[in-house]
Amino acid sequence: MKKSLFALMLLALGLLVAKTFAEEKQVMQTKDQAPPQPAAKVEKTEAEWKASLTPEQYRVLRTAGTEPANSATYKQFKEQKGGTYYCAGCGTELFSSDHKFDSHCGWPSFFDASNNKNVTLKQDVSLGMVRTEVLCANCNGHLGHLFQGEGFNTPKDQRYCINGVTLVFVPAGEKKPETKPEEKKTDGK
Repeated sequence: MKKSLFALMLLALGLLVAKTFAEEKQVMQTKDQAPPQPAAKVEKTEAEWKASLTPEQYRVLRTAGTEPANSATYKQFKEQKGGTYYCAGCGTELFSSDHKFDSHCGWPSFFDASNNKNVTLKQDVSLGMVRTEVLCANCNGHLGHLFQGEGFNTPKDQRYCINGVTLVFVPAGEKKPETKPEEKKTDGK
């Protein structure tokens, strides 16, 4: 009996350590310089996405997952000052700190996108609910959901509830990104 209880306690401790370690890995990337903006839609194979993203970024961006509420990314988001948020999948500019607010929901919140053409909104009827999914317009990566009519004291009565691991933060004052030139295709000659 004592051995079983001890084994169960060790298992619980191991799970707690693993969960803590996993949460530490789930942080929003911060870069000193804004990424180049894609000139066209970004398309990759699943293998290429897996190679270019962390496992958590892949799970959220490519399979419409959700990071845990109140994770390390949310704590990091709350501490960030002025800057711009880009897609972790393709570098597209998505949100500005000028539009961020603390909704106390456990995920980064914005009342507007920095450029609405860079996000796509799509009806999501998963999990027995009707919601509005927010996707990156350039790589079709799942970012989170848009909620309206919640009564927040913001200029727009809407909340972009975004997974922090899908974002790359660039602090204010950094160099503006350039648009990537389209790569010329060669036929091997």
